Amino acid sequence: MTQRIDYMKQSPELTKKMMELSAVNAKSSVGATIQNLVKIRASQLNGCAFCLDMHVKEATLHGERPLRLHHIATWRESNLFEPKERAALAWTEVLTQIPAEGVPDDLYERVRGQFSEQELSDLTYAVMIINAWNRANVAFRAEPGSYDKAWGLDKANLS
Repeated sequence: MTQRIDYMKQSPELTKKMMELSAVNAKSSVGATIQNLVKIRASQLNGCAFCLDMHVKEATLHGERPLRLHHIATWRESNLFEPKERAALAWTEVLTQIPAEGVPDDLYERVRGQFSEQELSDLTYAVMIINAWNRANVAFRAEPGSYDKAWGLDKANLS
């Protein structure tokens, strides 16, 4: 397998700005639980092992139940998610895998019924941000767990 560059070291100013954007969005109106669900689901869809690993550990540190983490991939069939969480997961999926016809009106209306205008905007930014991270980490094959100690994720005890 070809060794890839460390994009964070090669573009430190851009990485810093992305981290700042992520930090601002983490404090948004959406809340940590939904943020975690969004990050995990988008990372699953994008095949980003680095981000999936990181965000499962973060969610664990935030007190998320293991069974719910296991059910994220099958959230439609699971009874473990509230309507607002389901709406966030549906929004994450449609914005991660944008259909040729765009976002359907019925989905928009369903999601809009669960979120205020600001929350929906903040949620959209959360999806955009994790998709950007996923794309960089997939492109450069970032190693899952490689920043655990530096970012305090080793405390999740999920190695």
